[in-house]
Amino acid sequence: MVQRLRITFAKGDEVKYISHLDLMRAWERALRRGQIPLAYSQGFNPRPRLFFASALPVGFTSRAEVLDVILQQRMGLREFASRVRKQLPAGLELKSVAEIPPTLPAPSAQVVAAEYEVVVESQDALHDMQARLDKLLAASSIPRRRERPNRVREYDLRPLIQKLWIIGQRQGAYVLGMRLQADEGGTGRPDEVMAALGLTDAVRVIERVDLVLKPL
Repeated sequence: MVQRLRITFAKGDEVKYISHLDLMRAWERALRRGQIPLAYSQGFNPRPRLFFASALPVGFTSRAEVLDVILQQRMGLREFASRVRKQLPAGLELKSVAEIPPTLPAPSAQVVAAEYEVVVESQDALHDMQARLDKLLAASSIPRRRERPNRVREYDLRPLIQKLWIIGQRQGAYVLGMRLQADEGGTGRPDEVMAALGLTDAVRVIERVDLVLKPL
């Protein structure tokens, strides 16, 4: 390992419905076309050493995704950013790049929480919307079910909600903020929070605005 770079990038409306696998492929393609000196894994089928912090659910946008890239030759950060930006497809935007110590754990092991902004249509008065949030936060437990092809998982959503608040109002909608746990102990999903609030059908936009990582 010669150099490890941490990228922060945005995933916009144009690509919000692509899978995480397709997102990985888009980044590989952009890095190769930019002639970035990628380091590869060993073995029968070598792959570029790219490490994403957290998979973003399909249909969400983000302004704070994190990706670590391992290089086999050193590059200047400006040159790296310039090359990559020219190759990224519409909807993917490189926001920043920084060099980090190569010995750090994978970014997925550093994530502790995620923050989201949710735009939701509602004619509720401000005090009624606040009362809806307060009622959810006051609950001792919020039983939920996650259905998978081969199993159904029951869990308690309440301890995964660290913060939930009203950011503001605009054009017949509220903007809600939430900070949800996202680590080995459990991962909260904003769409599950909206379902628990009874607002699933009113959601316009769910955007991840920050990934909270353990300090370097």
